[in-house]
Amino acid sequence: MAKQKEARQALTNNEIRTIMLRYFYNRNRNATSSRGKRGSSVKISDVKRELKASHGLSHQEIQSNLTYLMSQGWVKGDAIEKSYTAPGGTIIPSATNFYTITAPGIDKIEGPGEFTMPKFHDIKIEATGQNIITLGDGNQIDARFGDLGQSLAQLRTAITTSQVPESSKLKFAADIDTIQSQLAKPEPNLTIIESAWEVVKGAAAINGCAALVAKVSGLLQHFL
Repeated sequence: MAKQKEARQALTNNEIRTIMLRYFYNRNRNATSSRGKRGSSVKISDVKRELKASHGLSHQEIQSNLTYLMSQGWVKGDAIEKSYTAPGGTIIPSATNFYTITAPGIDKIEGPGEFTMPKFHDIKIEATGQNIITLGDGNQIDARFGDLGQSLAQLRTAITTSQVPESSKLKFAADIDTIQSQLAKPEPNLTIIESAWEVVKGAAAINGCAALVAKVSGLLQHFL
């Protein structure tokens, strides 16, 4: 028991966020109603109870990382307002907050699909003077980085269709998306790319990914 507790305490915030986003994803996928015991939206008290039981997460870990997931748009909250009348006749308002995964949160796990809104749909790309192309994974990048972007998209697909745990797929896919986002800029931030690649290159250990990692690494030599 002591070793198990120590391992849980060693979880990083990113690992906790991965667990939590997967929890909301599974909740939505298995939902039979919008709210309630089998609802896609869930009360914070249920989130805390279930994640403590399944992963040993503390209320503080859940609350702080829920705030982060919401600020990034992966999870949203809805308040259901009610009121009741006290014995003295005073009307007391109350609100119950429900939380559910968003479309971007689902795409974070599944990857962009046919119905995913283009990343820069509200920006007039033509006004930037750039030639932006859309890759097979839905990411949009500057055409100058097409070979690198396409190789990253292929690596992403190889990872997400592999037999590794879903948490590992999410970790690698998230950092690939981070690199792709930088490739949409006229001047990518090399520090961000290098930091994300330090994680992604670990995918070389996944069956079928070593050659793709080597290919991307070679293309990245022009940046790093």
